[in-house]
Amino acid sequence: MRSYDPDLTPAWKKSAPVPEIPADPDLVVEEVTTGFCGAVIRCEAGTVTLEDRFGKHRVFPMDPRGFLLEGRVVTLVRPTSAAPVRPTRTASGSVAVPGARARVARAGRIYVEGRHDAELVERVWGDDLRIEGVVVEYLEGIDDLPSIVAEFGPAPDARLGVLVDHLVPGSKESRIAAQVTSPDVLVVGHPYIDVWEAVKPSSVGIRAWPRVPRGQDWKTGVCRSLGWPENTGAAWQHILSKVTSYKDLEPELLGRVEELIDFVTAP
Repeated sequence: MRSYDPDLTPAWKKSAPVPEIPADPDLVVEEVTTGFCGAVIRCEAGTVTLEDRFGKHRVFPMDPRGFLLEGRVVTLVRPTSAAPVRPTRTASGSVAVPGARARVARAGRIYVEGRHDAELVERVWGDDLRIEGVVVEYLEGIDDLPSIVAEFGPAPDARLGVLVDHLVPGSKESRIAAQVTSPDVLVVGHPYIDVWEAVKPSSVGIRAWPRVPRGQDWKTGVCRSLGWPENTGAAWQHILSKVTSYKDLEPELLGRVEELIDFVTAP
């Protein structure tokens, strides 16, 4: 009498097994059907909650073969108490690399308009920039941007990225930026009058950034409207102290800085 395998599925139709990965906190995965990519923040009752880089949360069932990890299909499973601790994320949302040394500085650079811009970029992207070897410098304005770019001498192995405040159609900043045409230079910007506005009001503890009448110094006007002492340096340090990660910044700035880092570090 012949015996048969209870599974009569032809071998060519059987799916190859995939790894089972504990859904540990901060594990970054992509859900296969929606393409939503985020870090694990919670795992309960057969579901996993992911948070993307903009702070948006989505809950997904932990179905077999339901996620991608570094491009590979995996099955997420509930972590055990003995599961190894995953690396924490950097302030920009990237996975931290414990013990990583700063890379020797690249020839390429990122230029920003002022000291406050540079300090904000350092606060959120500093760890990433050191690993990539990217130096950020500030210009104290962009009125002389074309000559600054010419002096830098951009080249395929020495790309230059420039972040501009208030880069909107018809602005003085947009006219200056249009004069830079080198393929090895990328000029991008955010719509805010000053980088202060790129910090979410809720992070600072205010309802909204005040509207300052034209002709007034914007930062001084903000301090007056909010009842802060008219010391813009102290005001900025207060604002900066409230920024702990990318979640405290507006998407219009986040996307532009990421774009510049990608441009400068591209092979």
